[in-house]
Amino acid sequence: MSGAVRVVVADDQALLRGSFRVLVDSEPGLQVVGEASDGEAAVEVALRTRPDVVLMDVRMPRVDGIEATRRICAGEATRDTRVLILTMFDVDDYVYAALRSGASGFLLKDTPPGDLLAAIRVVAAGEALLAPSVTRRLIAEFARRPGPVRPGPTLLPELTDREREVLALIARGLSNTEIAQTLHLGLATVKTHVSHLLRKTAARDRAQLVIAAYESGLVTAAPPGPG
Repeated sequence: MSGAVRVVVADDQALLRGSFRVLVDSEPGLQVVGEASDGEAAVEVALRTRPDVVLMDVRMPRVDGIEATRRICAGEATRDTRVLILTMFDVDDYVYAALRSGASGFLLKDTPPGDLLAAIRVVAAGEALLAPSVTRRLIAEFARRPGPVRPGPTLLPELTDREREVLALIARGLSNTEIAQTLHLGLATVKTHVSHLLRKTAARDRAQLVIAAYESGLVTAAPPGPG
């Protein structure tokens, strides 16, 4: 990515918005290009400034962060904008709803400043920020949902057997390096498979691949066992 990573900060608390702006602007290569105090304004600012990343609060007036995320990720003009959810609430429902709406990452507001800045760069580069704990919660969410997962007939036939293997391991929370070790493949080969998966499933990033794997029926979440 050329130039500075352009960031919009969306939070209903002015003090937090100001703190995030100072933090981001103090980091070389990052620049805040807009602020918003509610979800509706976040969508408007994103449309106007076309940022690389939106730092999105969940609980905001008028339109909440989940709905604002959905609108930004679904918009043609903001299709390349990535959303990083920031919240005080480490709640399963928020994790699932945020990722399902198209968010590329999920962090608590008490995340250390250095980790937040690193997260912005990761998400801006097109990677998903899914900590293992978040992936486990996402898997657990699918395990709790009643009824069978609906198969996605348009997804599976287009994938090769190897791509299905890679997708299943992504859905279990493995990194590219871990997938390479598990399947005895080179890291570059795994990255190529991931690129093919993103294209074939029309997923925005790795977070969306995890959801696609479960919603297609390729992977079925089993309830956690004892221990």
